[in-house]
Amino acid sequence: MRIGSIINGQEYNEANRKTLAVHNPYNQEKVADVALATVNDLHQAVDQCYETFHQTMKKMPAYQRSDILLKAARLLEERKEDFAETIVKEAGKPLKYSRGEVDRAVQVLRFASESAKHIYSEVIPLDAAIGGENRLGFTKRIPLGVVAAITPFNFPLNLSLHKIAPAIAAGNTLVFKPAEKTPISAYMLVKLLHDAGLPKGALNLVMGEGGEIGDPLVKHEKVHKVTFTGSLPVGKEIRKNAGFKKITLELGSNSPNIIFDDVDIDHVVADLVKGAFAFSGQVCISAQRIYVHKSLYDSFLMAYIKKTEALVVGDPMNEETDFGPMINEEEAKRAKLWIDDAASKGATIETGGERRGTILKPTIMTNVKDDMKIIAEEVFAPIVSVIPFETEEEVVKESNDSIYGLQAGVFTKDINRALRVADQLEMGGVWINEISTYRQDNHPYGGVKQSGIGREGVKYAVEDMTEEKFIGINLNEERS
Repeated sequence: MRIGSIINGQEYNEANRKTLAVHNPYNQEKVADVALATVNDLHQAVDQCYETFHQTMKKMPAYQRSDILLKAARLLEERKEDFAETIVKEAGKPLKYSRGEVDRAVQVLRFASESAKHIYSEVIPLDAAIGGENRLGFTKRIPLGVVAAITPFNFPLNLSLHKIAPAIAAGNTLVFKPAEKTPISAYMLVKLLHDAGLPKGALNLVMGEGGEIGDPLVKHEKVHKVTFTGSLPVGKEIRKNAGFKKITLELGSNSPNIIFDDVDIDHVVADLVKGAFAFSGQVCISAQRIYVHKSLYDSFLMAYIKKTEALVVGDPMNEETDFGPMINEEEAKRAKLWIDDAASKGATIETGGERRGTILKPTIMTNVKDDMKIIAEEVFAPIVSVIPFETEEEVVKESNDSIYGLQAGVFTKDINRALRVADQLEMGGVWINEISTYRQDNHPYGGVKQSGIGREGVKYAVEDMTEEKFIGINLNEERS
């Protein structure tokens, strides 16, 4: 299979183009060759988006945008298995989780379809100000123009649609640059949206290396917003290069989950195994730090190890597989080095810690220190640390001792304590009696500190894909 970028509906797949191979992370079989975009292709994609925005999308009524998104949702449901199997092959995500990603992607399209018809404005009471008599003021939310959507490998379909669907709902056009490791589902998604009736120049796909086409895309003067999900270093570079563009950055995390002494641990162990090890821990809000009250620590740890060791590890295409490979061997080696570094400094490997190719076994660490990479940085790997605590004040302080602040989980039967701790945690979101890894597609999602800027979640993304414009009318018939 060989694929290329798509600009105004035309695929750029000439034989003389430089290519990048996409391999199955589990068995290293080649899945596709990608014909890479050039800087000239990028400029053409942006110019086409700019033209299509002014000629078509800016004028398209809300019901038409809504209908396109709804038809796309129906088409995605029909093509569910094709998309799920593609995600397995290019990302190594187990089949049952890949199917779940497609289901969520359908839901995002449906939410966006509804949001397209509910972009509200307001009337301003101008007579509240001196001299405002007989004046009418109101606002309109207008689309921005060209949006650059730069997406990660870990949820190649759903996280792409969290950018693309709200942008379309708001009436924008997009230049879509997917992760180099997972371009096939992006290619299929663009084809699907065109099949759903989206004007071909409204969504242009450019597939290439970040250093070559990512930087010019962020800096391009005709791009009005950049929305990016990925690593903190890249996010910092984007913020520096974006200038006066609007930006949304969804960056790293080392999410804490706090278990107080009144919790029935049987109810949380299974969820926290999933929260730490789903898709090999390659999830921004993966449960990386689990703080357990000292009175429950030993019993929780024993049950947690047992449940982790029961995970089915293997071929992600098998229905029974719970846990598959990391995205590539380099990432697996990097994570293994972090485990070994922590162990050399006194941490204990309770289970896991072994690597075979791209598979790093689910790893539970104890006796960790705050300056270890597995605690201080985002591991983005199947590594979780279990840490005892005694007081509420202590655990809040330790949870907040991080450059990150994306999402946390708090487990307790005491609602007063739950809300008190939630208020004190320096996070963009806090779940009570739910793991940090849980995300719905209709709540505001984003971080504080160095976890990012702005919020996703369809309604909130649509708002940020528009500008508020004021229009005032002087109703006085005669002027002095």
